[in-house]
Amino acid sequence: MKLNRTLSVVVADTSAIVRCGMSTLLKRLTQGKFIAVEVASLDALHHTLRSHEVDFVLVGPTFGGGINISELRQHYPHSGLRYVALLTHLTAPGLLQQYDSSVGIYDEPEDIISKLEQLVQQEEEDGDSSQETLSLREKEIVCAVVKGLTNKEIAEQLFISVHTVITHRRNISRKLQIHSPAGLTIYAIVNKLVDIQEVAVGQKE
Repeated sequence: MKLNRTLSVVVADTSAIVRCGMSTLLKRLTQGKFIAVEVASLDALHHTLRSHEVDFVLVGPTFGGGINISELRQHYPHSGLRYVALLTHLTAPGLLQQYDSSVGIYDEPEDIISKLEQLVQQEEEDGDSSQETLSLREKEIVCAVVKGLTNKEIAEQLFISVHTVITHRRNISRKLQIHSPAGLTIYAIVNKLVDIQEVAVGQKE
């Protein structure tokens, strides 16, 4: 499969050997299409998910004393973010149900890359089917953006956190493949989400 963009992968493990080995494998076998970020603690993982746009998280079920993937999904509802179990020893199947897939340190390198590429392909297919389909909340945020509101103003208006606004905007960009306020303005007008006069008023403010 030919990747159309560089993908960011967080490799979370307390072992420097495991982290370095997986990071090197991803870089070498994909000609740099996978960029790995290594983290050794749960705090570092949270910091990375807050501050970076991440495509994959490779993390074992026992990381940080026992990680809860469902809670991570709620805290970081990024569209397209996949959680892959990084297995370094025999693991009970029940612990893997929260993950999108799993890879082990004894797997063949080509098999590991293949699993990640399959998840990318699935994401792209899902994106094609859902492109331009926004939730009601996302449409509200699009309208607010094209009217010139800042993230803080949007958060106050919709009674949500600034972090949630940023997350919604990332999801909107992924769904629509639009990465600028000007592009969102055109989208909003064409799809009759706002009147052109509303945009003009918002821009003046």
